[in-house]
Amino acid sequence: MEKSVQELAVFLHGTVEDDNPQLLVTGVNGLLEAGPQDISFAVPPHVEHCHLSKAGVMVLSPDDPKLDGRPVIRVENPRAAFAALLELFRAPEEIERVISPLAYIAPTAKIGSNVAVQPFAVIEDGAEIGDGSIIYPHVYVGKRVKIGSDCIVYPSVTIREDCVLGDRVILQAGSVIGGDGFGYVTQNGKHSKVLQTGNVVLQDDVEIGNNTCIDRATVDSTIVGKGTKIDNLVHLGHNDILGENCLVVAHVGISGSVTVGNNVTFAGQVGTVGHITIGDNCVFGGKTGITNNIPANSFMAGFPAMPHKEWLRQEANLRKIGDLLKRVKELEKEIAKLSDK
Repeated sequence: MEKSVQELAVFLHGTVEDDNPQLLVTGVNGLLEAGPQDISFAVPPHVEHCHLSKAGVMVLSPDDPKLDGRPVIRVENPRAAFAALLELFRAPEEIERVISPLAYIAPTAKIGSNVAVQPFAVIEDGAEIGDGSIIYPHVYVGKRVKIGSDCIVYPSVTIREDCVLGDRVILQAGSVIGGDGFGYVTQNGKHSKVLQTGNVVLQDDVEIGNNTCIDRATVDSTIVGKGTKIDNLVHLGHNDILGENCLVVAHVGISGSVTVGNNVTFAGQVGTVGHITIGDNCVFGGKTGITNNIPANSFMAGFPAMPHKEWLRQEANLRKIGDLLKRVKELEKEIAKLSDK
């Protein structure tokens, strides 16, 4: 594919500076990986490194400084523009919409139109697959599972019985939706299993990362709200409720019966206790340990979770402990000398 700078500016709804009509863009790449016929982008603090890039065209925001020597397309959101360019130049691989004879489809399963079911997938009794969805090899779709339209279920995903997926849901390879919640009753030192009778509901436009596990509820539903994106190797416990448009980064563990509001961000390795409520628009720094209810619009870090600014002060003070101990030892020596006198 070849596109002129002006064509790309129209595609991105941007404006061009220093257009080069002879330049044809043939690809899109990262700032340092791009070549003379590539288009790339930058956002602060990386804008100052644009001069190191060999990209033929840069995408910047209107507020970024002028860049001499090459065309620049100015857009309001360079990250979103870069995502659009990736789709333009690297269109997804076309999947043949057929049901493989090597897949198992139960007699009572319902398969919509324009669906692909690839070899060695298993679709159990009562399951429903919506129009336009793609089921990759070695996927297990349990009894009475409902999968909406235009979903993508990558290889080796397990969706247990009675779980529900909305439209445009993406399940990356190896994820498990609806495994049993971690429920036991302990008597006389023996742990007896509590039957997990609920399900998992993933609403529209949810994406679940590789090898992430979302437990079915003990009763009722574990719910992930519309537009929420969950990274690899995340665990959601039974009866959790995540709101809409949340971001959950790798290695996060959310204990059972936690209710999370909308637009909440969990950075890597955040962990929670169970049975707490987290308000809307919260942000948790990496490795935060959440042990209590958190009000809306909080920015927290540390263990136990505390306001981010307070955590920064605490960390700064911790780094002074070595010097402080050294000073205390010196003072102890001075005091001992005075005592001897």
